[in-house]
Amino acid sequence: MYLQRYYRSDDGLRLFARDYPGPGPGAPCVLCLPGLTRNSRDFDRLALALSARYRVICPDQRGRGHSQRDPDPARYRPDRYAADMFTLLDLLGLAECSVVGTSLGGLMAIIMAALQPARLRAVVLNDVGPELDPRGVARIQAYMGEPAEAGGLEQAVARLQRINDGNFPDFGPADWLDMVMATHVMEGLVAVPDYDPAIAQGVNSGSAAPTLWPLFDAIRGKPALVLRGDRSDILSAATVAAMCARLPELQAVEIAGRGHAPTLDEPAAREAIQALLARAYA
Repeated sequence: MYLQRYYRSDDGLRLFARDYPGPGPGAPCVLCLPGLTRNSRDFDRLALALSARYRVICPDQRGRGHSQRDPDPARYRPDRYAADMFTLLDLLGLAECSVVGTSLGGLMAIIMAALQPARLRAVVLNDVGPELDPRGVARIQAYMGEPAEAGGLEQAVARLQRINDGNFPDFGPADWLDMVMATHVMEGLVAVPDYDPAIAQGVNSGSAAPTLWPLFDAIRGKPALVLRGDRSDILSAATVAAMCARLPELQAVEIAGRGHAPTLDEPAAREAIQALLARAYA
């Protein structure tokens, strides 16, 4: 189970996070940061598994899920989201945490490590690195730029299957329906993506996909893990190799049969995350 927490950003937005308390006061904290169009629901199964040992915080970034939409779309960018996370940690009185970041969430983790290095104990980058593959960026820009499709659950499932073509080859009908339920809300009989369409402006301008090599070294010396789906069009194998060459202590694990991005329910992903956190808090 989790607590529902609402808080104010430093520029006045009402934001939301799930708070899985873990074994009790003083438990180490894991902050789980979702991808561009995703929300805190992505991490529910991982959070429940980790909460035997850790307090797990899963925020909705501004404009997603239960968090307020920003009236200024120019603020939909990774550095602004990182600032919101520091506000959340401050309000919760958390001096440090480990971060599990998927896609955009991983970019946020790199930025957070550069801005407040002592705040991050360990870092997991899920299918993302300091450089993004242009193929995947183009795919995301294409579907983010589409007009909203009005339809029910069947239409939402079909759209997710189309825009994730090849990313989850073992998914069956129940898996696709789970993804729709985690990423949509129902307005009457219509399934609507649970994010502000205005975040597409940042994707198209490039502010949502920065090159972060100059900041990546901030992770040096921290327990760190990068997960890559072997079908990924966002994180190339060459970029992973360059990351490991730059930070030899970085552990890299490839997740078979996954594109962008692994769900973190895969046994190899789950085991790698749990092992990294165990080392970080040994």
